[in-house]
Amino acid sequence: MIRFINDVIRGKVGVASIKDKLREARFRWFDHINRRSMDAPVSICEKIDYLQYRRGRVRPKKSWSEIIRHDLEVLGLVEDMIQDGRF
Repeated sequence: MIRFINDVIRGKVGVASIKDKLREARFRWFDHINRRSMDAPVSICEKIDYLQYRRGRVRPKKSWSEIIRHDLEVLGLVEDMIQDGRF
């Protein structure tokens, strides 16, 4: 019931949901990451192998790339559409 009321209020005010705003911020960051040069120091972190790291018996956390891939599937987009804020 409360969720329904929140959706009605958001519709009247014209504000996007938090989920949509977070997805938009992830896509903006994704575009930023794709435009950087391949010799950037941050690229080294992407190539680190974490297979030897164990977290115990809890569900493994999703990686950032898995979340982006899921967002793209939900919206029916491909990576090329994210560039230059065309999402």
